[in-house]
Amino acid sequence: MSTQNVKLGEISGLFGIQGSVKVFSFTEPRENILKYSPWILIKDGETREVDIIGGKKQGKSIIARLRGITDRDAAAALIGYKIEIRKDLLPATEDGEYYWRDLVGLKVETLEGVDLGLVDSMLETGANDVVIVKGDKERLIPFLQPETIVSIDLDEGLMKVDWDPEF
Repeated sequence: MSTQNVKLGEISGLFGIQGSVKVFSFTEPRENILKYSPWILIKDGETREVDIIGGKKQGKSIIARLRGITDRDAAAALIGYKIEIRKDLLPATEDGEYYWRDLVGLKVETLEGVDLGLVDSMLETGANDVVIVKGDKERLIPFLQPETIVSIDLDEGLMKVDWDPEF
C-alpha cells in the first residue's frame, strides 16, 4: 500500500451475471466504501484504477458495479484484489477525531513518561475501541478520551495515556 493510499476493503466474490462484484468493506458503515471513487485495485504487484458506476448494500454484503466490467468472467478476474483509495479522498477529521491508520505507529507513554511501546493496531469491541500497544509486552488500552487516552499528537508521533504500566 502506498503511503498516499488507504486500504478500504477487497473484492471477495461475484454477484449476478452482468459483472457486479461482492466487496468486503473495512469502512463503517460498510456501504461507505461506495462513496469513494476511483478505486485502486492491487493484487500480485498489479495495480489498476477503476471507477464505481453503482452499488448497494445487499443483506450483509456490498455489491459494486465497476466501469468496464460488464460480465461475470471480467468480474471473476478481480476476486482477491485489495481496494485502496487516494488518501486525499477521505474527509478531514474534526479535533479529537482520528483515522485508525493515523494512530498506528505512535509511541505510547504514560503521564509519568514511561514508554509502553508503539500502537500496533486498533480493535473494535462494540463498547469502545481498544488500542493494541506492543512494547515490552502487549497491552490492550481502552480508547476512551480523555479518561484513558489523555492526548494524541500526530506531529510528534506521541499518545499519552493514563495507564498503569504494570497492567
